[in-house]
Amino acid sequence: MRKAKKRRGETEHRPWPLSQRPGFLIRRLHQIHVALFQEACGEFEVTPLQYSLLSALAARQTADQTTLAADIALDRTTTTGALKRLAARKFVERAVNGEDRRARLCKLTRAGAALLAKIEASARAAHRATLDNLSEREQVAFVDMMQRIVAAHSNRDNAAALFD
Repeated sequence: MRKAKKRRGETEHRPWPLSQRPGFLIRRLHQIHVALFQEACGEFEVTPLQYSLLSALAARQTADQTTLAADIALDRTTTTGALKRLAARKFVERAVNGEDRRARLCKLTRAGAALLAKIEASARAAHRATLDNLSEREQVAFVDMMQRIVAAHSNRDNAAALFD
């Protein structure tokens, strides 16, 4: 029997194990980090996303929701929902912007700053635990590689923003 000729551009399907796919590994690493964060910071009832927002607000003092969304690389809808939840717990104040009534200006409350101070050591422990199977040198190199990948793709928004 003759083998059928492959059409131009057609390739043979070869299995690509999940354990070798960067996207799969990045998603798993994120899941692992979230679990470690919850173990270390569960008593504070704050998600990694909320911690990022609190940290961004602490650095900026006051910011609109769109700026905060850009700071933490999330879509506005997800960011707004997280900010509303933080405001309901009195960790963040959200006020209508006098210059643009459609925008909300956010700032950390005293309670939010106190929470951030309390959670900081536990959050850092979670980040360290995420990388603890690597040597110190490997950790520095890994973070550097992640920063380079992110910087190289900084013009790409997340998928959720496409539907915002």
